[in-house]
Amino acid sequence: MAEASKVIHVRNVGHEISENDLLQLFQPFGVITKLVMLRAKNQALLQMQDIPSAINAMQFYTNVQPTIRGRNVYVQFSSHQELTTMDQNAQGRGDEPNRILLVTIHHMLYPITVEVLHQVFSPHGFVEKIVTFQKSAGFQALIQYQGRQNAISARTSLQGRNIYDGCCQLDIQFSNLDELQVHYNNERSRDFTNPNLPTEQKGRSSQMANAAAIAAAFGGGLPPGISGTNDRCTVLVSNLNPDRIDEDKLFNLFSLYGNIVRIKLLRNKPDHALVQMGDGFQAELAVHFLKGAMLFGKRLEVNFSKHPNITQGTDTHEYMNSNLNRFNRHAAKNYRYCCSPTKMVHLSTLPQDVTEEEIVNHLVEHGTIVNTKLFEMNGKKQALVMFENEEQATEALVSKHATSLGGSIIRISFSQLQTIRENSQ
Repeated sequence: MAEASKVIHVRNVGHEISENDLLQLFQPFGVITKLVMLRAKNQALLQMQDIPSAINAMQFYTNVQPTIRGRNVYVQFSSHQELTTMDQNAQGRGDEPNRILLVTIHHMLYPITVEVLHQVFSPHGFVEKIVTFQKSAGFQALIQYQGRQNAISARTSLQGRNIYDGCCQLDIQFSNLDELQVHYNNERSRDFTNPNLPTEQKGRSSQMANAAAIAAAFGGGLPPGISGTNDRCTVLVSNLNPDRIDEDKLFNLFSLYGNIVRIKLLRNKPDHALVQMGDGFQAELAVHFLKGAMLFGKRLEVNFSKHPNITQGTDTHEYMNSNLNRFNRHAAKNYRYCCSPTKMVHLSTLPQDVTEEEIVNHLVEHGTIVNTKLFEMNGKKQALVMFENEEQATEALVSKHATSLGGSIIRISFSQLQTIRENSQ
C-alpha cells in the first residue's frame, strides 16, 4: 500500500457516477474537503480533512468492495499529500461558483470560533451551516449560504481581508460540495437551520462502523441525505388522523425502516405519536423516507424527538420482543429495500394455493387496484399489487401487514418497481 495520505485516488469511475455518488461513499468516514473528477481517465481524487479519516476509509474498503450504481470502483492512497488549488483549477473546479465556501485562515493569532465566522460572513446573506477543522494548511472552515449569489458576494468582498488588524487573513475558494453534513451544534460546527441538534457526540466510533457496514448494504453509499451518524432513536410523528390511527398501524409503517422498541400515542395531542426505533440510523431512515407521506387523508410530519427514549407506562405499546420486527434477521438486505412509500406493494409469506382474486378481495377496500401479479420465488408464492396512488398503497400496508390470509400471516412492504411487467419478479 502506498504511503498514507489524506488524498484518495479512485479508479473505474464511469460517466454515470456523479460527484455526489463519491461523496456518499466516503462521507461516513469524515469531512471531505475537495473532490476532483478526472473524467477523461475515469478517475477521481478526493481529499479527506485528515489522514486518520482517509486511513479509516481505506481500511474499510480493503474488506468491502466499494460499488457505485452496480460498478466496482478501486481505491488507493494518492501520491499527492494535498490537492492544490492548481489541481482543482485544471479541472475547472475550485473557482466555479458554489454556495459553499472553503475558507483557510492564515496568521491566526486569535482563536476563531463558529460565532466569529458567522459575524464575518452573515452580512452577505443567510448562512445555513458552518463546519470548522484544523488542517496542516492551518485552520479551515466550510461555510454554506442559502444561495450561490451570497457566496459569490462574500468571496468578492472578503478574499484576502483580515478578520482582526494585521492577522487572521481570509483565503477563500469555492468548495465543490453540494451540502454540508452537520451533526452537532457546538464551537466547531453549527447548523443555523436546525437549532435542536445535540452539542456532543456519543458512541461515535461504533456508530461510524455501523454507518460503514450499512453503506455496504446500500451498495457502497448511503442514500442521499442520510448521514448514518445520527444517534437519536425516538421520532415524533404529527398530523396523524386520530380517528383511524393506532399503535399497530404505526408499527406496520415504521417497521419498514428498523426494529421498533415502543410506541406511544399522545393522549393530550391525539394527532401526535412517539416512535422509538432500535437505533439512531433506523430513526434517520424513518424520518428521511416518511416525511410528507400521505396517510388517511393527512400529510405526515416526521421529526426527531427531543426525548431520547419513551418511558415505559400503561399508555405505551411494547414491540421490543415482537417477532414482527423485520430487522432481526437479514438486516443488511432489508436496508436495501428502504424507500419512500410507492403505489406498488409487495406481498410475501402467502399461502401456496392463494389466488389473485383472494389477494384483491383482501386489499380492495383501501383503494383502486390498477394491476396485480402473482408469482413464485424460490418455491414461495409472492405478489405485486399496484394501487392508483401512494396513499392508497400506504393505507393497505398499515392496515393489512401481518394480517391473516388463508391461514398465513402475510408480510407487506413497498416495492420500488414502477410497473408490473409480465416477466417481472
